[in-house]
Amino acid sequence: MNRKLELRFQAQVAGKTILVTGASSGIGLTVSKKLAQAGAHVLLVARTLENLQEVQKEIEQAGGKASIFSCDLSDMNAIDTTSKQILAEVEHIDILINNAGRSIRRAVHESLDRFHDFERTMQLNYFGAVRLVLNLLPHMIQRQNGQIINISSIGVLANATRFSAYVASKAALDAFSRCLSAEVHAHKIAITSIYMPLVRTPMIAPTKIYNYVPTLSPEQAADLIAYAIVKRPKKIATHLGYLASLTYAVAPEINNKLMSIGFNLFPSSSASVGKEEQLNWVQKAYARLFPGEHW
Repeated sequence: MNRKLELRFQAQVAGKTILVTGASSGIGLTVSKKLAQAGAHVLLVARTLENLQEVQKEIEQAGGKASIFSCDLSDMNAIDTTSKQILAEVEHIDILINNAGRSIRRAVHESLDRFHDFERTMQLNYFGAVRLVLNLLPHMIQRQNGQIINISSIGVLANATRFSAYVASKAALDAFSRCLSAEVHAHKIAITSIYMPLVRTPMIAPTKIYNYVPTLSPEQAADLIAYAIVKRPKKIATHLGYLASLTYAVAPEINNKLMSIGFNLFPSSSASVGKEEQLNWVQKAYARLFPGEHW
C-alpha cells in the first residue's frame, strides 16, 4: 500500500465505527489492528471470548479503541441478540466487514455422505453474513451512509475444484451483494465484494501443501480491505481473478480444462494423511502460474 493511499485510508477511518467479524485471527485480526491504529473504533466479533479479549488488549495497549462481542455467527438467534447489544452500545456503524468464514477442501465425490459440509459452510458464510446485514442495514439507510464489505473468494471467479461447498456459499453471498448494491445505491451505501486469493491464515493451515504455494500475507489482505474502504468499489480481485472470470465468460471450456489439470495434479487432503506433503516441480510450476488459487 503506497504512502498516499495509506494517508487517505487513515483520514477515511479516523473516528469511524467499524465492525469486523472473524476478528480474533487471520485477516480479521490483522485488519482490526490496522483500523484501530488508524483511529477507528473497532467492534470485534468472533465466537471465542478469550481470544477477543486478547485482541482487545493488544489494540488498547497500542493506543487504539476496541469493543468486543462474542457471537457464534452460525447461530441466527445469537446474531440477533448480539446485533441488538451492539446497536445499544454504539450510535451507529459506518462500515461492516463480513470476514468470518469456514472453508472445506473436499471433492464432491468424496462428500457423498457429508451433506453437512454444505450446510455448515452455507450457515456461516452465507446465512450468518446475510442475517447480520439485515440487522444493521436499516440503521445505515436511516443515516443515508455506510459501507458493507464482504470477503468473497477467488474461487468464485475461477470455479476452484475441491471447494464446491465453500465457493457455493461465497457465490450466494456474492449474488446477494450484487442485488443489494442496486437497492441501496440511492441511500449512499456502498457494497464491496473482495475476491480474496489464498491468504496464509489458520484457516488454510490444515492443508499442508499450501506451505509450498504462493499466498498473500494477512497484511496484504488487510491492505486490500483498506483499498476497498478508500475507493468504495463494487468489487476487488487480483489479476488472476479477473482473468479467470474473463476466460469463463468467453471460453468456459478453457477454464474447465485448466481447473481439471489442477484438480488432477494436487492430491485430496484425505489421500495425504500421514504422508509428508511436498510438491514436485510440476505442481510447484502450476501453482505459480495461478498464484492464490485454491487447489
